[in-house]
Amino acid sequence: MRKQSGFSLIEIMVVVVIMGILVSLVAPAVLNRVDDARIQKAHADFKSIETALNLYRMDNFNYPTSDQGLQALVSQPSTEPSAPNWKAGGYLQEMPQDPWGRPYLYLSPGEHGEVDIYTLGADGIPGGEGQNADIGNWSEES
Repeated sequence: MRKQSGFSLIEIMVVVVIMGILVSLVAPAVLNRVDDARIQKAHADFKSIETALNLYRMDNFNYPTSDQGLQALVSQPSTEPSAPNWKAGGYLQEMPQDPWGRPYLYLSPGEHGEVDIYTLGADGIPGGEGQNADIGNWSEES
């Protein structure tokens, strides 16, 4: 009879246990970096939206109202105040979504500056801590 070569069940189980231990040590560090990356993406989006808002203001002498919203950067607003010098093609090709897949929120005039651009974090509820905290163009980048 020929001897078959291969791994025994015990050897496979030892490898699986070792891999489980390694994943349990590495996963928390990796997941924390994902949260940091989402916050950094939000701040990068704030910068590009602020740039588009400033261009809109230079062309039309004021920021879009809260009612017109950030959509005024993508398509010409139909409500007052009108945007007589609205740039053909818009100020942004498309409105970015926050890192959790929801639209950014906008206030003009803002509570923290001329305009506020913000997201309610991972939970979508005002307030919170960590990844559930509200992030706005007024908050410091971490």
